[in-house]
Parts: sequence; C-alpha cells; structure tokens
Amino acid sequence: MRFIYAEYNMYHNSVDVTTFDGYILRIDCNVAEDRLRTTPRSQCALDALAIDEPLEYARLTLDGNLQIWVDAEDDLEIW
Repeated sequence: MRFIYAEYNMYHNSVDVTTFDGYILRIDCNVAEDRLRTTPRSQCALDALAIDEPLEYARLTLDGNLQIWVDAEDDLEIW
C-alpha cells in the first residue's frame, strides 16, 4: 500500500504532495488558479481548501475539476 501526504506550503503558495516512496509533487496554486473564474467568496473558499484540505485540492487540480468545484461553491445559496 502506498501512502500519500499533502500539506500547504505558505512560503511557495503551493500544495506539496509527498508519497512515502520519496516522490514530491509541488502544485503551484498561482498557476493552478490562473485561469479560474472566481468570485471573492469562491476565492476565499478555494484558499481555505488549499490550506485545510490540501490533498483534496491536489486531487481536484490534477483531475481538472477545480473550476467545477468553484462553480458549485458559487451556486450555493444561503438558507
């Protein structure tokens, strides 16, 4: 079984994904979010996702679903 660990790197504004095989993947958040259409609300949620759930952020980025997540975040209504 291969384990994966991810953390937000505030010095590089990146998500660093590390496998216990010794491989490191650095996802630059500026590059990943460069062409996203966001609102202030969804940008705040996106920042929180990278910091609080970096592995989920990496999964969405690598799957190409980050814009879909942002759009869903913007469509939520306050009840």
